[in-house]
Amino acid sequence: MGNSVLTSPNLEPDTNRGSEAQLPALHFAGLDSIVEEPIWKTLFAGVADVLFPKKLPPLKLSSTPIAVKDPMAVKRNPASSAVSFVTHAVIIGLILLFTLAQWRERAIQKKMAVTPVDVSPFIPASPAKDVMGGGGGGGNHETVEASKGKLPKMSKTPLAPPQILKIDHPKLAVEPAVLMPQQIKLPDNPNMPNIGIPQSPQIALASQGGGSGSGFGSGSGGGIGSGNGNGIGPGSGGGYGGGLYHPGGGVSNPVLIYAPDPEFSDEARRAKYQGVCVVGLIVDSQGNPQRVRIVRPLGMGLDEKALEAVRQYKFKPAVFNGKPVPVEINIEVNFRIY
Repeated sequence: MGNSVLTSPNLEPDTNRGSEAQLPALHFAGLDSIVEEPIWKTLFAGVADVLFPKKLPPLKLSSTPIAVKDPMAVKRNPASSAVSFVTHAVIIGLILLFTLAQWRERAIQKKMAVTPVDVSPFIPASPAKDVMGGGGGGGNHETVEASKGKLPKMSKTPLAPPQILKIDHPKLAVEPAVLMPQQIKLPDNPNMPNIGIPQSPQIALASQGGGSGSGFGSGSGGGIGSGNGNGIGPGSGGGYGGGLYHPGGGVSNPVLIYAPDPEFSDEARRAKYQGVCVVGLIVDSQGNPQRVRIVRPLGMGLDEKALEAVRQYKFKPAVFNGKPVPVEINIEVNFRIY
């Protein structure tokens, strides 16, 4: 093939500028014949085509249809259908197996070693049929724990509460006794010379304990022990029985091991109000607070804050005869602005 050379009649070298080659101006044929029409002529031609359209000659089709085979008329191969069915069944089975494995893996979780906390209201256990209900306690507002001694006389109609005699050989002596509807056998130290609490470890001083209403112990009512009444032991109403214990008389105090600080209410903080709120509660045998209530209110929204804090307390439970027992105590919640 030969080489083609583009020539132009207007391509002439410029001899006036030395040896430097200059690009010539190129003129293409057909560009001069393009004439730009006015816009009014274009608009007039468009309107004329809309109002008076030109009639075109009839359309003549030169194509002819081609016959093709019907794909539905061909019968499918049974082997191909079987392979397709087996393949789909295997895929669906694998999907179900993977989903079931993931579900079982999420369902089986490692159990955590958590100590259950009993937050239900405390209800004392019902005594057995052969055990009497009731109880009693007493004291004489003394700082020393009640002294060790023997139990007083048990009577259905006691006339005088048990106490330490201040006068030797009184003229009108009344034998002290406690209320006991029926005679039962209780642990006692009959060889002791004075009346007291058989389980008490205090043998140095003669004392009736920190309770009230005469008697011995930390309760009230002229009985023996930590209950209320003129009976023996925890509980109330006389006789001998169970119920709530009170510290003293062989019952140890619960030990506070966790106590979050109470928060101030907005009202008390603005007024710079402070003081002590007394909260009563039952520390159950697991060391959890139950029946939390206000004994001496403080006001200004601090009572609710004190209850909220005490409900989160954790105790080492009180012990009686080597076993944890529920005890009823009062706690002072101190609100101070430092």
